[in-house]
Amino acid sequence: MDLRNQARVKESAEKYGNRDLIVILGGAEADVCGIAVETVSTGDPSYAGPLSEIPLGLKAYHIFELKDEIPPEVYEEHIGFMETVFPVEDIIKECRAYRSP
Repeated sequence: MDLRNQARVKESAEKYGNRDLIVILGGAEADVCGIAVETVSTGDPSYAGPLSEIPLGLKAYHIFELKDEIPPEVYEEHIGFMETVFPVEDIIKECRAYRSP
């Protein structure tokens, strides 16, 4: 997660709290998505960004994990094509691993 997005997430958490705030990811690489989940949950593991050592405790999900929550026609129109080129199962597995206690 780049520094600008870390700052946006931090500002949103400060403004709205973390109780009802989630982060939705859309990245193409499983390891990058996993690190993003870790960053918004326990803090930036690289100690370089605005979330360095700041555990926001936010939940983060890749958009693929929310497929059942989105109307099928909307998902297909906006996201479905990504399933053909992204490693969907690897991304979901990585995100879940970082959310697990």
